[in-house]
Amino acid sequence: MILGINPYLIFDGNGQDAVKFYEDVLDAKILGIQTFGEMPENPAFALAEEEKNRVLHAHLKIAETDLMISDTFPGQPFQLGSNVTVSITTNDVDKTKQVFSKLEQGGHVAMPLQETFWSPAYGTVTDKFGVTWHVSTHLTDN
Repeated sequence: MILGINPYLIFDGNGQDAVKFYEDVLDAKILGIQTFGEMPENPAFALAEEEKNRVLHAHLKIAETDLMISDTFPGQPFQLGSNVTVSITTNDVDKTKQVFSKLEQGGHVAMPLQETFWSPAYGTVTDKFGVTWHVSTHLTDN
């Protein structure tokens, strides 16, 4: 089942500033911030000390709306104007695979659907209309 969709804003190293800005401007409540420095270490993608404070994922609550924010991974291209994407979350890996598969038809996969340390199935895809989606599974403990 699809749990919801929400805007996802991408920044190029100033994600911490953006979180503070939107917290103030939009009366947002910060539900969580993870930095790249908190990721499990990967020797293939070593981070410089100054890159570790970049925002991997921030979750803000504005009234009944969720706003997600992150910085690009250090070294990834960034194009101002294409930094608004959409996040879609399901509670079932099979549903995530189904949604991802349909979105990738005629589109471009930036990150194949895969297990990550935060999700059993996560990937990014730009659909045939040029909209970039973060597709993720969130399993809840019952």
